Amino acid sequence: ARWTLKFTKAKRQDDGTMPSSDLAIPFFGYKSHVSIDRKYRFIRKWKTTHAAASDGARLREGLLDKTNTASSVWADTAYRSKANEDFMEKQGFVSKVHRKKPHLKPMPRHIQKSNAGKSVIRSRVEHVFADQKSQTGLFVRTVGISRATMRIGLANIVYNMRRLLFLERLNASA
Repeated sequence: ARWTLKFTKAKRQDDGTMPSSDLAIPFFGYKSHVSIDRKYRFIRKWKTTHAAASDGARLREGLLDKTNTASSVWADTAYRSKANEDFMEKQGFVSKVHRKKPHLKPMPRHIQKSNAGKSVIRSRVEHVFADQKSQTGLFVRTVGISRATMRIGLANIVYNMRRLLFLERLNASA
């Protein structure tokens, strides 16, 4: 695992003023990158990296699934790059990746609306992570990426099994 910094927006203070800078939180550990099925929300592919690894490069490392029936790729701005856009176009995927805010300029209204629409779909992935954290108590404290990969992989399998049981119960009651 490696140390990295996660940046977060500073919260409003008690007197109502905003601090002049955002917060940088040191983070040590691993990241889980997943590709899920949009309709049923099963984890189809996943990859584990150390915390300092760039998110964008993972897209080209086998995270996308050509056997998936949908060709759209919904992701946050960390996955937007010229290399990823070219890769998705060559592989026959349609990019629905969030657009970045222009540097030192306000975000144009049409891009803001487009990103908001994409967030509705993309939030389904965040629900997977929230479920893993709350239901299975996923907190990886291991030495070595191979052990972390195994732990995260098992958590992904447990999530898929729980999701399947939920969908079967839902279908049985209908």
